[in-house]
Amino acid sequence: MVDLKPEKGKLLIAEPTLTGDVSFNRSVVLLAEHNKEGSVGFILNKPLEYTIGELINEIEIPFQVYNGGPVEQDNLYFIHKVPELISNSIEISDGIYWGGDFENTIDLINQKVISEEDIRFFLGYSGWSSLQLDKELMSKSWVVVENDYESGLIHKSSDAFWKEKMVELGGDYLLWSNSPENPSLN
Repeated sequence: MVDLKPEKGKLLIAEPTLTGDVSFNRSVVLLAEHNKEGSVGFILNKPLEYTIGELINEIEIPFQVYNGGPVEQDNLYFIHKVPELISNSIEISDGIYWGGDFENTIDLINQKVISEEDIRFFLGYSGWSSLQLDKELMSKSWVVVENDYESGLIHKSSDAFWKEKMVELGGDYLLWSNSPENPSLN
């Protein structure tokens, strides 16, 4: 389970020793793209203090917004599980899609056709240049795991997600599941 190669649709779990990185400490990242040019993903477990309505005036429903990563944090991105409603979506895997017709998406949210169970919004994304992610994997910054949640990943608990993955990995990772976020506070 720990020796998987990075691929579109897989999850990256930040190693417990990745404590100095403000963006990725205790992160769970969905890889939306991985190829020879590089990788793109979205951090799933870092909610921000914003709702989508505070960022996009046309949206009346207060869906949570997440920190997708340190790249282009002034841009909004979204993943969803309703490609039949949102045209021009890109399939990531297992019923999870990225982007699509944003104007139509706004209308469908306001009409309550799309719920918070169907979509997740991010400010920014996580990006790696060609071979950068491979180097980080070799230096043991990440563990690659399957997305066993499929499209259910959209509404997966954000607060305890990293801890849950540590417990699932077991072994030495189990010890880290209850450690404080800042080890100096231990």
